[in-house]
Amino acid sequence: MQRLDYAKASPAAYQAMLGLERYVCASGLEHSLLELVKLRASQINGCAFCVDMHARDARAGGEAERRLYALPVWREAPFFTARERAALDWTEALTLVAQHPDLDAPYAALAQHFSDKERVDLTLAIGAINTWNRIAIGFGAQPAD
Repeated sequence: MQRLDYAKASPAAYQAMLGLERYVCASGLEHSLLELVKLRASQINGCAFCVDMHARDARAGGEAERRLYALPVWREAPFFTARERAALDWTEALTLVAQHPDLDAPYAALAQHFSDKERVDLTLAIGAINTWNRIAIGFGAQPAD
């Protein structure tokens, strides 16, 4: 059950988050990669609202069902590129940073596949989805029917 309409309660805060989201979407990172990252972080965080939204968005963008189903086990599945694997590893490391404080290995993999700017932009995307997850979970956002 929704506890609060956060966009209505604080429109300026909501607009600030949308501004960050607009930047991330226009950063030049592949839309498909961003949707995988958003979906994976949302799965880890247990955000039903965001899992639903990003699975639908990924499908609408042409993502294969098979890859979406395999996302929780991306390390074991052969369906992801080295670049996607590096991004997913970085996503998990940052989303679970308190549990995995050593970021050297995931960062080294990331540096092999992403430019300096892309690493910053991807990190902002991961930070943004983690914030969206906390907003949605905290205020009880529910997937649409």
